[in-house]
Amino acid sequence: MQINESRLNALLERMVGEFGALASAPLVLLGDRLGLYKAMAGAGALTVDQFSERTGLRLRYAQEWLNAQAASGFVDYDPGAQTYALSPEAAMVLADDASPAFMVGGFEVLMSLFLDIDKVQKAFRDGSGLGWHEHHSSLFSGTERFFRAGYNANLAPNWIPALDGMSERLQAGARMADVGCGFGASTIVMAQAYPASTFVGYDFHEPSIAAARERAAAAGVADRVRFEVAGATRYPGRDFDLVAFFDCLHDMGDPVGAGRHVRETLKPDGIWMIVEPFANDRLEDNLNPVGRIYYSASTMVCTPCSLSQDVGLALGAQAGERRLGEVVREAGFSRFRRAAQTPFNLVFEARP
Repeated sequence: MQINESRLNALLERMVGEFGALASAPLVLLGDRLGLYKAMAGAGALTVDQFSERTGLRLRYAQEWLNAQAASGFVDYDPGAQTYALSPEAAMVLADDASPAFMVGGFEVLMSLFLDIDKVQKAFRDGSGLGWHEHHSSLFSGTERFFRAGYNANLAPNWIPALDGMSERLQAGARMADVGCGFGASTIVMAQAYPASTFVGYDFHEPSIAAARERAAAAGVADRVRFEVAGATRYPGRDFDLVAFFDCLHDMGDPVGAGRHVRETLKPDGIWMIVEPFANDRLEDNLNPVGRIYYSASTMVCTPCSLSQDVGLALGAQAGERRLGEVVREAGFSRFRRAAQTPFNLVFEARP
C-alpha cells in the first residue's frame, strides 16, 4: 500500500489538535466548577498573582491553568505585561450561564460520554440499548445547561412567534405540555415569557422531574408550572393548545406512538411543536462541525437510548426534516412544516 505523505502529515497534524481539545476539556470544567471564568469576567488584565489572590488558588495551579487557557485561545495573554484577560466574548461563552452563547454545559455532556464508554461498548457488542437513566448524571445536568442557552435566546423571541397564532394564544392564556422536559429549562423559559398561561412538564426520569420542580420554585414560576413523572406515550391531560418536544423525539423508542398520543391530547386546533438537532436530509450535507457533534452524541447517547425501549426506531440525532416528516404523518398529522431554525436546531410545526 502506497502512503501519501502529505495526507498522512495532515491527518497527524489534525490529531494533535484533537488531543489538545480533549486535554483542555477537563480544564474548562475545572474553570466552571471553581468559578475561575467568573472571577476573570470583567476584571480586565490580571497577573498570575492577582488571579491567584482573586480566586484563592495556589499560585502554581493558577499559573498552569492560565497557561493552558492561553494556549487554547480561551484567555488572552499579553507577553509584555505578563497578564491574562478574559475577553467579553469569551465571558459570554464560558462565564455567563444566562448568555445565549454559553457552551460549558456541552463539556459536561462530553464528560458523561467518557464515563459511560464501558456501558456503550457492551451495547455495541450485544446489540442492546442503554437507557437515558443509565448514564452518568453529568449527562442530565450538561444537557440542560447546553440547550438552555438556545432556549433563552430563541424560544420566546423567535420560535413561538413562528408557530401560527401561538404567541397570541399563550399571551392570552393557554395550556401547554412540555414532553421530555428533563430539568425543565424549556418549560420554565416559556412560563416566564407567558405568565397568563399554564404549563406542565413530563419526563419518565424521576430525578430530572425533582430537579425541575426545584428550578421552577427558584425561578418563581411554580404557581403556573407543574412537573410530573410520565412517559411520552402515556402522559395524562387533554385539550392542550400546545404540546412541545424539545430535542427529545429522536431519543424515543416509539416516536410514532408518541406522536399519536400527542394528537389525542391536543385541542383540534392545537399545535405540536418539535425541536430537533439541526440536520440536513443527506449524510454528505451533515459532514460538518455541527453534524460531527450530533452524530457522535447520537452514537453514544441517542441511538442506544432509543434501542433500549419498545419499538426501538432509533431515529438518531441527525434524522433530518424528511424522515421526521414521515414520522409525524404516520402519527396522524396532516400538516407539517419547518417553522424556524438555528445553526443547532430545527423547529417544526405539526397540526392534526
